[in-house]
Amino acid sequence: MPVTPPPPSAASGARYALFILTLINLINYLDRYIIAVALPAIQHEFGINDTQSGWLGTVFIIVFMLASPLGGFLGDRMPRKLLVAGGVLLWSLATGASGAATSFITLLIARGVIGIGEAGYGAVAPSIISDLYPRDLRTRMLSFFYIAIPVGAAMGYGLGAWMTNSYSWHWAFYAGGVPGLILGTLAFFMPEPQRGAMDGPDAPVKLPFLEGLKGLGRNAAFWATTTGYTLMTFSIGGLGFWMPTYLERERGMPGNTTGIVFGAITAVAGLTGTLTGGWLGDKLDRRREGGGLWLSGLGLLLAAPCMYLAVNLRDSTFTFIAIGVAQFLVFFNSGPINAAIVNCVPPAFRAFAMGLNVLCIHLLGDAISPVLIGRIADAASLKTAIEVNALPVLLGGLALLLGARLLRDAAPRGRVTA
Repeated sequence: MPVTPPPPSAASGARYALFILTLINLINYLDRYIIAVALPAIQHEFGINDTQSGWLGTVFIIVFMLASPLGGFLGDRMPRKLLVAGGVLLWSLATGASGAATSFITLLIARGVIGIGEAGYGAVAPSIISDLYPRDLRTRMLSFFYIAIPVGAAMGYGLGAWMTNSYSWHWAFYAGGVPGLILGTLAFFMPEPQRGAMDGPDAPVKLPFLEGLKGLGRNAAFWATTTGYTLMTFSIGGLGFWMPTYLERERGMPGNTTGIVFGAITAVAGLTGTLTGGWLGDKLDRRREGGGLWLSGLGLLLAAPCMYLAVNLRDSTFTFIAIGVAQFLVFFNSGPINAAIVNCVPPAFRAFAMGLNVLCIHLLGDAISPVLIGRIADAASLKTAIEVNALPVLLGGLALLLGARLLRDAAPRGRVTA
């Protein structure tokens, strides 16, 4: 009888690499969300309106998304840990430079440089993890990695609120830049796994760029998943940027309380949602291909009405409960949706596919949502803008359900076990 080879185990040094990459992702989102809480103080100092303020989020995202495909292209062809380390060091220096900004323009430039640094990291980190852990553990391991999003965002809200109110918004950025300098140095000592090491001996580890690009263009599951991810990113990016300002301006909550409470809700809901989604996603993926992505779509469909209710409930306690449930359901999909992306493309093209995904989700997502929400707020109210913002989440859920079906139809028979 033929002998079935044992399933691959995690690569040597996988835990160290996952630990460093997760901490870097945490600092990544800490640096991004400091500005959301510091925004009222920045508006006061520079005398800028809501539309101009939205550009502080949009310029960063524009640079980040445009540089990400290049980061992915390089990540498929050179040691990825060098891109990670260099990117972290660059964006951390730019975060500190944000605190030294003396005008709106210089702050915009600093935010743009942060986007360049993050592009060298964001496109390649998931591909490193996919080469460190076997397929049946990827959703869970990517969920650990993406735990850093809510925790980092919460820390950004908390640090931004505390430093801005105790010292100044300038010092909030100075403090945010220090940890990345340490982690960027530690990243040089991560293992560099072989591409496709966990995908079997037949997995292509080299692929001509044009051939890979042509295959990606025909990959319906990739594009359906990217569409759902884009719609979700549009909504969540705008909500994360403007929600603290909404609570302070239209609900009359003190700035320091808003940042701390909203940050705590983000941390708890995001942590529990990401872990739950990772565990259930792996479980459903073993039963049927695309099961984790189906879970992601369901989570977004349920999150949309919660986002709408959050600004229509008069009692602040119920408002925060609705925000927490919505965030739980959104972060539910962090592991499954990214595992679906790396699983549906060849190992030799994963970094570029992730970079292209980053370009799409930000080009049509949170690159434009802060400014559009700011415009709606200037024309009507911030409450109205956030109400409208629930619609993309609903449509994103439908797109992910379609992606799950396409992923299941394209899977080789016998891959998934009951």
